[in-house]
Amino acid sequence: MSEAEIKNLEEAFEARIERDEKIEPKDWMPEKYRQTHIRQMSQHAHSEIIGMLPEGNWISRAPSLRRKVALLAKVQDEGGHGLYLYSATETLGITRDELFEQLHSGKAKYSSIFNYPTLTWADIGAIGWLVDGAAIINQVPLCNTSFGPYARAMVRVCKEESFHQRQGYEIMVKLAKGAPEQKEMAQDALNRWWWPSLMMLGPTDNQSVHTAQSMKWKLKRKTNDELRQQFIDQTVPQAELIGLKVPDENLKWNDAKKGYDFGDIDWDEFWQVVKGHGPCNKERMTARVSAWENGQWVRDAAMAHAEKQAASLQKEVS
Repeated sequence: MSEAEIKNLEEAFEARIERDEKIEPKDWMPEKYRQTHIRQMSQHAHSEIIGMLPEGNWISRAPSLRRKVALLAKVQDEGGHGLYLYSATETLGITRDELFEQLHSGKAKYSSIFNYPTLTWADIGAIGWLVDGAAIINQVPLCNTSFGPYARAMVRVCKEESFHQRQGYEIMVKLAKGAPEQKEMAQDALNRWWWPSLMMLGPTDNQSVHTAQSMKWKLKRKTNDELRQQFIDQTVPQAELIGLKVPDENLKWNDAKKGYDFGDIDWDEFWQVVKGHGPCNKERMTARVSAWENGQWVRDAAMAHAEKQAASLQKEVS
């Protein structure tokens, strides 16, 4: 293909993006567009799968049968989200095994938030309220992202994440209205999860190496800083409503911008966690790799069954 032909294809592609047309897997796309989507979509899928670990740890210890069932359903949803997103990523020409290899080798990342421990039952409420709340802020715009399979997958994911957020907030409401010890537990969880939740929306716009290109291709519709401001403005009144205090001494309403001013985020902590030095990085990856290796026999059995069924069908046709 000549340089002129490639240039024409690129111009036609950019024009489609400008018209808000969906790009489908068989359409021509720049290689950088394909690789950018593989990176972001696989990171999202990995985050859903790794995100099952801190919550799955509490299924057997939830305080009632109702809470056990609800948490089990939520963890199951997250596994489903990962499968949707892996399937969508595969449409870009990468295999599931390649995606897992990138995760297990450390080449691919997942959300920094899942490298923090869940110390009490209130942490499950905080994750639902804060972590899933931040995820919704980030993911709703993705329902209109330029790559068709990703946009369609996000419609269902966002509906289920909204339920998860309400489930988490309900837990925090119950604890905040309970005994003093329960309210203290809820406040402690908020204290520990607030700043990591702000970090999970990504580095500031002047630190992010991907935001500008993602905005140009309409993979993202809002910058990290815009998403973070939206999350803070939405969440602070929710905390005040149930009598909890956001752990930020510099937090104050700014009437001029119709939003909250807030304190400095410890980006050194964020980058340390991203680089693999968070409280639970090694624990999370060890659990994930162990599950993959111990599940090899299940994959082998499934493949053997599929081959047997295919051979039987071929024999009937013959």
